[in-house]
Amino acid sequence: MPAPLIIAVPKGRILAEALPLLAAAGVRPEPAFSDENSRALRFATDVAGIELIRVRAFDVATFVAHGAAQLGIVGSDVLAEFDYSELYAPVDLSIGHCRLSVAEPAELAERDDPRGWSHVRVATKYPHVTAAHFARRGVQAECVKLNGAMELAPTLGLAPRIVDLVSSGRTLKENGLVEVERIMDVTSRLVVNRAAMKTRDDVVPLVEGFRRAVVERLAA
Repeated sequence: MPAPLIIAVPKGRILAEALPLLAAAGVRPEPAFSDENSRALRFATDVAGIELIRVRAFDVATFVAHGAAQLGIVGSDVLAEFDYSELYAPVDLSIGHCRLSVAEPAELAERDDPRGWSHVRVATKYPHVTAAHFARRGVQAECVKLNGAMELAPTLGLAPRIVDLVSSGRTLKENGLVEVERIMDVTSRLVVNRAAMKTRDDVVPLVEGFRRAVVERLAA
């Protein structure tokens, strides 16, 4: 019996948007997947030979790039940060819309002009994307790596600015921060392990299923 085809999906807000696309592509997780009290991370589906794993968004790319999963759903922000050569991103799922932006305290923004920056210190979980963005502008960036609670960095003196995902902007506002520069727009993508795409017959039909699901969703 061949090894199961594993799809890595992200925990958090993207998952709710991804599940209808999965279903439209013909894959529905077992009931335990929806059990909020379950600590399981690996689940069967209604398709024999296809399983789901639920992991942190940043880890989806790693699982797929190293072949532990064959497909995954991951934000373009993560793909840009890691730039794995082993990943192929054939379908923009057009979900998880947000942006990666620079933000700073409102009182600093009132007297600040990003065009005059020559050196910045920022807290972010995207040090590579951040450094590359500022390098293109001729700005030296000192990045402090954080995995969460980014909004605390300016108020506690860790870094005067942050680079983080912004959707509605509510979290920034509630923490006294304002968006001052956009680095990139972000959507979630279907990613595939390149080797698996060449060696497994069950990968391409599933990719096509996702592609049709996106087209149908956007046309609705």
